[in-house]
Amino acid sequence: SPITNIENSEYVSPGIALGLGSRSIPPGKTGIVHARINNVRDVFYPSTADDVENYASLEFSPTWFGSEYVTGKTDLTVTLFLPPGINPDEPRYHTIRGSWPGSPEPESGYDDEGRVFYRWNSAIANAHTQYTFGASFPAALIPADSIVKTPPISFDFEDFCCCGVVLAFIASFVWGIYEAIWGAKKRKLQYLPPKISVEGHGIKRGLTAVETAILMEQPVDKIMTMILFALIKKNAASVTNKDPLAISAVSPLPEGLNEYEKDFLNAFEGDDKTKRKTKLQTMIINLVKSVGEKMKGFSRKETVAYYKDIMERAWVQVETAETPAVKMEKYDQYMDWTMLDDRYNDRTRDVFHSGPVYVPTWWGRFDPTWSTPSIDGPRTVPSTSAQGSSGGGSISMPTLPGADFAASMVGGIQNFSSNVVGDLTSFTSGVTNKTNPPPPPSKSSHRGGSGGGHSCACACACAGCACACAGGGR
Repeated sequence: SPITNIENSEYVSPGIALGLGSRSIPPGKTGIVHARINNVRDVFYPSTADDVENYASLEFSPTWFGSEYVTGKTDLTVTLFLPPGINPDEPRYHTIRGSWPGSPEPESGYDDEGRVFYRWNSAIANAHTQYTFGASFPAALIPADSIVKTPPISFDFEDFCCCGVVLAFIASFVWGIYEAIWGAKKRKLQYLPPKISVEGHGIKRGLTAVETAILMEQPVDKIMTMILFALIKKNAASVTNKDPLAISAVSPLPEGLNEYEKDFLNAFEGDDKTKRKTKLQTMIINLVKSVGEKMKGFSRKETVAYYKDIMERAWVQVETAETPAVKMEKYDQYMDWTMLDDRYNDRTRDVFHSGPVYVPTWWGRFDPTWSTPSIDGPRTVPSTSAQGSSGGGSISMPTLPGADFAASMVGGIQNFSSNVVGDLTSFTSGVTNKTNPPPPPSKSSHRGGSGGGHSCACACACAGCACACAGGGR
């Protein structure tokens, strides 16, 4: 039912207070307050990003309260609806500020009016932290006079009702710089274009583990290590030297290789490291585009969940194997899927931390220093004999200490990163600039710690009112 007690807030300037009266939400209970505010001004700002022209942006912070007034967790959803007429590859979402506990990547899609939306949700947010969300889009989609050309900068102490003293402002300013630098670095690693996040329906089956890693936005050094292992297992390539890394392709190549695998091998032709990096970046760019094409019409969220389930079931097969031989058989079979795990390093060490490990048949193509051990070979533990069921004869299989095997597998990613990729952020940035140009930086992010508007004045301290803060973008 509508309320009539609407007035200027005593705690927020600018702001309003909605007097709920007898319909106030009691402590420990839940309720929904709907508020519609038309003609909000001074929230759109021009983009300052180098890689886009004529973009506008905005940022929004939901109401937050002093920690002395609220406790516990809250299920918080924020949805930003962008103007109609945006092409799928045009919008940009901003890196969230405020220690957001949910996914940094929003759900996205189209509403009934054909508008692109970004939606963030967390069931474990709190009501005493300022979370700042934002998005950018072509400025031509909104009236030119709605864009603030020169953001107002004021040091009037009335704008800092929560800050109190100059020292608090300085601390907020320094912290904002730190967050901006860290956020910019993190953003360079986010190479997936927004159009992949525009939700379709259903699961895209048939992706390879490498393509799934792209969809999960895994680090590019891990993805290239996955490609290397896939080629080694297919007997298409061998590591001829580990430091510096050198790879030799077989001739002729086996049939059925993926295009990205061929591009990977092509990058390792010749000794020019600069050309190699450029070719590898191009390979990742093409791979991102290919995955984007395959995901058209499908749900990224559902697809990622589907492949994460495959990953977990692969680990279960390995972790529950009853003998070393079966454990290695399962690991060899599902290794590409286990590598999707964010905890791949730790879980690999846990699985193979003790006891001998049967060396897979492709191990010599991965470790150029490995050779089939003799009885006195210093690189292995004594060979283990597997007795046939008939009781006649035995098969001797080479083994490695489990810890050594795990260290080699985990070190493969680190070795690739240090020897080929170099600085991961710089390398990935070369990909991101082509596939998902970073959002423009905030023009108003340091006017007291908010993404726009009057930062500290956006905190609410009343229990019987509702308020929110919107601010201009970056």
